Amino acid sequence: MRVDWLSLSQFRSYQSLEWAPDPGVNVLVGRNATGKTNVLEAIGYLAGLKSFRSVPDSELIADDAGAAVIRAAVSGEDRERLIEIQLNRSGPRQVQVDKNRLRRSTEMLGVLRVVAFLSDDLDLVKRGPSYRRDLLDEIAVQFWPAAHLDQAEFERSLRQRNAFLKSGDRDQTTLSVWDSRLAQAGGRVLARRAKATGLLAPLLAVAYGEISSDGLEAALGYRATWGDGTLGNRTAGDYADDLAQALEASRQADLDRRLTTVGPHRDEPGFRLNHSEARTHASQGEQRSIALAVKIASHRAIGDLYGESPILLLDDVFSELDAGRSEALAASLPEDTQTIITSARPEDVPLTGLQWTVGDGISR
Repeated sequence: MRVDWLSLSQFRSYQSLEWAPDPGVNVLVGRNATGKTNVLEAIGYLAGLKSFRSVPDSELIADDAGAAVIRAAVSGEDRERLIEIQLNRSGPRQVQVDKNRLRRSTEMLGVLRVVAFLSDDLDLVKRGPSYRRDLLDEIAVQFWPAAHLDQAEFERSLRQRNAFLKSGDRDQTTLSVWDSRLAQAGGRVLARRAKATGLLAPLLAVAYGEISSDGLEAALGYRATWGDGTLGNRTAGDYADDLAQALEASRQADLDRRLTTVGPHRDEPGFRLNHSEARTHASQGEQRSIALAVKIASHRAIGDLYGESPILLLDDVFSELDAGRSEALAASLPEDTQTIITSARPEDVPLTGLQWTVGDGISR
């Protein structure tokens, strides 16, 4: 999968940009604040309909502009597609694929697949569990685009249940309705997290071994805040039943605290090295190797599932790594993948590819 050309209008720092990246490795070089990351952000938006910087759409529109436009031609092994997105400062965005306006934004998911690795992701292991939950959920959407709907339904049900609890109302019948909705949506989210974990775990172990020479074994685990604390090979219905029981058991505590204390939103995915928790026992270098490995594992898993590699975006990652890990990461990257890398210092990037200068636009 690749981007054949990208066009931006009033997007972030770009009033206008036309760029045709190479199908292989592209290195975007320029000083800080010249717009390198903005290019990656636009490509990421085409894939996921959201900024990987976790900002609202309004912040993607250039100052004093009423709208921003992202257009791109993308191609895979068996198709070519034209994607056009207009972000409006007032009103909803407009999304078209092959000149056909989408009725639902979720129809866009899967048209383009991207794995993005930002420099902040190097701290994935030591940050709070919400970052690792987000990682699993984002990967689940890449695997199964319909997962986005289940995640949205779970978040909506959680907000509604929490709003009821905060109101101080203790009507048991009403609370049972919210419990049922939360459990059903949560069961589907959990089933996909379990499947995603199962797909990633063996690939993570292999990728860590490629990146690190310490001989340790990396593993991906999941600790739930309900039931027996583990995930397994169960159906969404099984998870929903277990979650419903956990919500009932925690009902009095939830009423007293006025919030939902158990569920997928409180679970803790985590990593281990030789059976020790990586967050507390691994060195910073080992934690960074795990973060690199899980991104490589994600990329490989998506490629295995769909038969074609997603685009790989690396935003200023090499400058944060020591020479050994930089070389190991470069050696682990797939050769048949369109890769777009940003760097202020080209000498930090141990890869051979087409180099572009980013300043007033993008040029060779």
